[in-house]
Amino acid sequence: MQDLTTNDIFELFTNLGGQFFVSPAIFLQKLAPIKAFIFDWDGVFNNGSKTDAGSPYSEIDSMGTNLLRFGHWLQHDKLPITAIMTGENNQPASYLAKRERFQAIYSKFSNKTIAFEHFLAHFNLQAHEVCFCFDDVLDLSVAAQCGLRVCVQRAASPLFAHYVKKHHLADYQTAFVGGNFAIREVAELLAGLRGNFEATVSKRQAFDVTYQEYLSLRNQTVPLFFTMENNAVVAIMHNI
Repeated sequence: MQDLTTNDIFELFTNLGGQFFVSPAIFLQKLAPIKAFIFDWDGVFNNGSKTDAGSPYSEIDSMGTNLLRFGHWLQHDKLPITAIMTGENNQPASYLAKRERFQAIYSKFSNKTIAFEHFLAHFNLQAHEVCFCFDDVLDLSVAAQCGLRVCVQRAASPLFAHYVKKHHLADYQTAFVGGNFAIREVAELLAGLRGNFEATVSKRQAFDVTYQEYLSLRNQTVPLFFTMENNAVVAIMHNI
C-alpha cells in the first residue's frame, strides 16, 4: 500500500481542522532540511494546567514523538536532535526526556531566545534546520527564527492566532489543542509528508531489526539538562 500523496495529506489534515499557512510546495521545502525538533511543554503536551507535581503528558503524544524520530532515522540514517524548551521546571517533562532519550531539555527560560541560541551552538545547527512546536507568546521569539513552525491551537486565543498568522510565525496550526493529542497530530503530519509513514508504522509494528537498531541507538543518547542561573545557561545534573 502506497503512502498518501502530499495533496491527500493536506486535505486530510485540513478536513480535520488544521490550517496550513503556506502552500504544499513551500511546506515540503521547509521540511526537507529539518534535523531537529523542539517542543514547548505547557499548552503543547498538555492544556497548560499545573499542580505541584508539574503538568502531564500523554502516551499517545509520546508514541508520536517516537514515530517522528524513527521515521526521520529511516530517511536520513541519523537521529534527529529532539529537545523540550520550557519556561518552567516540569518534573513530567524531565521524566519524558529521560525515558525517551531526547537529546536536551531547557527549563526555566523566560527568554527562550537565549536557550535557542545555546541549542544551535551546542548541536551545531542552523535555525532553518529546526522544527518548533509551540503555543503562546513566550515562544514567538524562537518561532520567528525556525525553519518550520507548528502552532498548537487554542480556541480561547483568536487574537493571538490572528497575530501569528499575520506575522508569518507559523506554517501550520493544529486541529487539536494541547492535552488532546496535538503532538500526535503534528508527528503524523510530518511523518506523512516525509513519505515514509507506512514504513515507519509497519517496522515498529513488527519490531523488526531495523527498529531494534534505531531503538538501540536512541537509547544510547544521554539527555542534557540546561537552565538559567545568573543570566547564563548552565548544565544541571539528572539521574538517568
